[in-house]
Formats: sequence, C-alpha cells, structure tokens
Amino acid sequence: MKFRLLPEWAEQDAVMLTWPHQDTDWAAILTVVEPVYVALCQAISQQQDVVIVAHNDALKNHISALLADAGVDAHRIHFVVTPCNDTWARDHGPLTCANLDNAADLKIMDFIFNGWGNKFESQLDNHINQVLVKQLANPNTAYQQSDLVLEGGGVEINEHGVLLTTSECLLNPNRNPLLSKTDIEQILKEQLGAESFLWVDHGYLAGDDTDSHIDTLVRFAPNNTLVYVKCDDENDEHFAALDAMEKQLHTFKTHQGEDYRLIALPWPKAVFNNDGDRLPATYANYLIINKTVLVPIYGDEHDSLALAQIAMAYPEHTVLGINCLPIIHQFGSLHCITMQLPRGFLAGANND
Repeated sequence: MKFRLLPEWAEQDAVMLTWPHQDTDWAAILTVVEPVYVALCQAISQQQDVVIVAHNDALKNHISALLADAGVDAHRIHFVVTPCNDTWARDHGPLTCANLDNAADLKIMDFIFNGWGNKFESQLDNHINQVLVKQLANPNTAYQQSDLVLEGGGVEINEHGVLLTTSECLLNPNRNPLLSKTDIEQILKEQLGAESFLWVDHGYLAGDDTDSHIDTLVRFAPNNTLVYVKCDDENDEHFAALDAMEKQLHTFKTHQGEDYRLIALPWPKAVFNNDGDRLPATYANYLIINKTVLVPIYGDEHDSLALAQIAMAYPEHTVLGINCLPIIHQFGSLHCITMQLPRGFLAGANND
C-alpha cells in the first residue's frame, strides 16, 4: 500500500483558514484584512466547504456574524476552536496523501512547524492539526505525525509524483540540521510518496520570511506544466536570481525525459509598507479549488495578464482574482493563508 501527496487540483472537501485575531501581528490592520478572509469564504463556499480555525469562542462568534452579513452559507462553514499564534494555514496545516490503489483511502500527514526556522513563535500553530483531525476528520482516515520540519508552502507535487521544492528552504539548517539532501529525499519518498525531485536552486522574494518557499516562485499545473514568476526589470534586485531560476527551469525534464511547458507570470510593481520594507507581491501564490483558481491581485497594471496566464495553465478552471494587497503587509499572500483538504478528509463535508 503506497500513499502519495495529492496535487492541489485533486477534488477537495474544503479549504482551511486560520483566522487573524487581536493577539497576532495582524491586530493593527484587522479591519482591512478580515474583508479579504470574508471574500475568500464567499468564493470558496461557492464550490466547497470552508474550515475555519478560530482562536477562541468569541472570535468564532465574530466570524459567524461577519460571514452571515456577507451571505455565506453557514452550512458550508466548519469551525475548529483552538488557540493559534498566527494565520499561515499553508505551513501549519496538514498535508494529505491518497492510496494509489484506492483514492478514497487517505492519510493525513502532520509535520513539525517551527515558525520557518524558529523565526517566530509557533507552538500553538503546531498543535492545530491534532485538534482539526480529532474534531473534523473522517474517523476512517489514517493520521501520522512526522519528526520532519516541513511547511506546505515548501513543496509542490504533480500527478506523476514529481516533488518540486527549493534548496534554500528544505536544505536550510534552521529546519532539519542533521539531515542531508539524500536523507530528506528518502523521508519525502516514504512519507509523501514522492517518486522524483526537482530542486530549484535560485530565486527569492524580498520580505519573504519562509526562506524561498516554492509556492511564491514556481507552481505545478497539470500535464507537465510549470507556472513561474518572471522578472523583466533588469534594475530590480530580484532580476539576477529569477533569471537564473528561469534558466534552470528550462533544464528540468519530466518523468518521461521531456521539457516542461513553461508559463511565465508577470512581475508586479514593487510594493512597500510604511517602514519602507518591500512586500512579497507574487502572482504565483494562487489557490486551486474545485473548478476555480483563486489568484492574488494587487491593484497592479499586470493583474489582468496574470489572470490570463494562469487561465492558460488551468483551462478547466474558472480564474478569479482576490485583492490580497492587505495580506502581503504580513509578508505572505493568498496561498500562504490557505490549505486545501482533499475529498474524503471531512467527516461531514457538504459535497455537491
């Protein structure tokens, strides 16, 4: 029996969000951030359920009122009430694998989240998955805790079991200092069912705390397609690294030894906060749900081109932009605050 991490475009029960609150770094901008979360719930609930992790019962009640005012179907919403440090569900959420011989047979993997190399407090967030599984998961689904430090934003996988990641993140000594590249590959073969690996050795985003998560730079799409950010401004600080990344992507071969189809995403203009820090605006940080791709947009002249390029990569999906300018003020974007839960994950999903 072999389990493999499911590609993001596999059928889903729900998307998990961990809601921002007054005890997080979002406190000063909650009034502009919460409407983004409400917009996400509106969009996601048109296709599937939403799991919301709430810090306490008072926040749960507050969220329920916000969603009711926005006309979100309450039957689509499932709450998990448990304390949380922050909101980055992509990185503290579970990674779900399916049995290759029986897709309905799932295994929920719970890796260690250490705040991107102990940069931030993460003890509460690292406990969320245990509560989520206990309260909402299908009781017939296997659950396995791992000793590996790994964030969901650090890995991509396609339908052929090719795992895509960055050397800067997975080989960083602030994650698993005692493990070699070979060690990590072996663990990911065993625990995520990876068949082979593509290691991206270049590329970063200023303001990114994750040590170059792959989901900010390069994404898999079906049929051996890679969607990636391309910087065309030679005067931009990112140009050299992203140009080197693009050159490396051209050398990658599929599991059949062929070139990947490459789709470039435009480069949004630089965005800065009030302290003058550059914020990590990237169109690659999109979320695939049932029948739809939700794409972060930033009020930038390149937004429409980004939507069109992503539509080329996912022709069977509707592409919808979500204004994520408030989200990047905490140095992440749309994909970073979400985690898909595949079909069969929830005990009480409202499947269409």
